[in-house]
Amino acid sequence: MINTVLFDMDGLLFDTEPLWGVSMLRVAQAHGIPITRERFKDTRGFHIYEVTEFWSVKYPWEGKSSQEVAEEILDDIIALTIEQGSIMPGVVQALETLKANGYKIGLASSSPIRMINALVEHFGIKHYFDCITSADEVELGKPHPAVFLHCADQLGSLPLQCLVLEDSINGVIAGKAARMKVIAIPEAAHYEDPRFSLADAKLQSMEAFNLDLVRSL
Repeated sequence: MINTVLFDMDGLLFDTEPLWGVSMLRVAQAHGIPITRERFKDTRGFHIYEVTEFWSVKYPWEGKSSQEVAEEILDDIIALTIEQGSIMPGVVQALETLKANGYKIGLASSSPIRMINALVEHFGIKHYFDCITSADEVELGKPHPAVFLHCADQLGSLPLQCLVLEDSINGVIAGKAARMKVIAIPEAAHYEDPRFSLADAKLQSMEAFNLDLVRSL
């Protein structure tokens, strides 16, 4: 029986996905790194430090290290999200419903913990989460299941008691590899991607999330 729900963050809680693109392009161009939007697909779902490390191998540049470039991107995306971002439709209602019905709620994201904390605090939803974990705290990011398993362990939940809510293919793979149920909520442009059939259910928006669906899984 599911008693724990684990949320991804980027693209699921907040509309940060397009803003990541803005920040990555802006910082990459400042350092002469030949990144284009088309090349983002190579690192979709990666931890930002894995992204810039990938860039450093594939598109070597002079000057700052891959970690320093990642920190610049983080500074930019945090500021940009606070300025232009918002909570995705249906998120607060879903969190309220889960909290009112006694579910344990976790946040398990590939984003660094300083970004997670900055955004959940700014947008006023930190109090809903019983545990917040980042891929910072584990050896490997998604699609490896480590961040979900770590969050479940911190909550005292078995994997088979957990439901993962994800918007990315790598996140869905990570959730299933952790032996958890997964509901995919892809962005509209990727909704018909056949790889989302790996998930146990697929929704067009968090607004369609309800406890009947949770209980049916």
